[in-house]
Amino acid sequence: MKVTIDGQSIEVEPGTTILQAARMIGGELVPPAMCYYSKLKGSGGKCRCCLVEVAKGSDADPRPMPKLVASCVTGCMDGMEVNSKSSERVEEARKSVTEFLLINHPLDCPVCDQAGECDLQNLSFEHGKSKTRFIEEKRTFEPEDIGPYIQLHMNRCILCQRCVQVADQLTDNRVHGVMDRGDHANISTCISKAIDNEFSGNMIDVCPVGALTDKTFRFKSRVWFNKPYNAHRDCDKCCGKATVWMFGNEIQRVTGRKDEYHEVEEFICNTCRFDKKDVNDWVIEGPRKFEKDSVINQNNYTRKTEQVVIETEEHILLGREEDRKKISMPDFPLDSNPKKI
Repeated sequence: MKVTIDGQSIEVEPGTTILQAARMIGGELVPPAMCYYSKLKGSGGKCRCCLVEVAKGSDADPRPMPKLVASCVTGCMDGMEVNSKSSERVEEARKSVTEFLLINHPLDCPVCDQAGECDLQNLSFEHGKSKTRFIEEKRTFEPEDIGPYIQLHMNRCILCQRCVQVADQLTDNRVHGVMDRGDHANISTCISKAIDNEFSGNMIDVCPVGALTDKTFRFKSRVWFNKPYNAHRDCDKCCGKATVWMFGNEIQRVTGRKDEYHEVEEFICNTCRFDKKDVNDWVIEGPRKFEKDSVINQNNYTRKTEQVVIETEEHILLGREEDRKKISMPDFPLDSNPKKI
């Protein structure tokens, strides 16, 4: 089937969604996604961040769809034409969805461990507004202990339900889920049980915000101060392939390897994630390259950097050498221009 997104056409297999087709094309036309996760069955359709405009339904029925549709759950049709980044309706809708997500989200990025790799930060940077119309009190939840490894910050949760689907699809005994309804809906365990299954740490990797963070890494460092390396080890529970985040010769945290859309390539067990923090436990393969711009790779050590040369008019630089001499007192004789008393 042939699908055209923002003027770029691609051939896709039947059953492919618009979001998947956009990711095949790549670039800026790819809609943002906060709840869709390609590795989790049944994900998507909750956050409405990936709304697109279908200008032509198909060759068989060329009528446009009257409303914007969620690209993560809408299948492609032969001859379909979709407007994503090029549509003003889509841009305005994404701004509205972003504003809605930020209504109850606290402004605690300076103390949040997710800062620097947060999908909501990226969404807010591109589609957020500088002012808010929300004057009511934000919803808040009491802190809850859900186990020794995972810190739950329910105030930051956007109810994408990725963590629930991870527990459903990777473990046999899920003990947490969405409790209550409406504005009171929250992620919690039913009877204050601890989440202690062997793959529970993957909830941290799939969380798009700072609602679920690693207790063993909490407040240790910012992610952009760590250097990520691909590493592997022999493990009888999982693939053993991970990314180790190092500060000097110290491994401060271990995560699954993620692609350019921040999705884990293969899930790892808690033993690899929390218990193996010694460099000797891993075979370091080399620095991990980032395919997507983020705070982490602004000073990327795997990328060749060029010297910055500032070209300007000469008269702007007049007096700069004299200023340097005055700042560096030994280079500027004190009696070069004695004042007469």
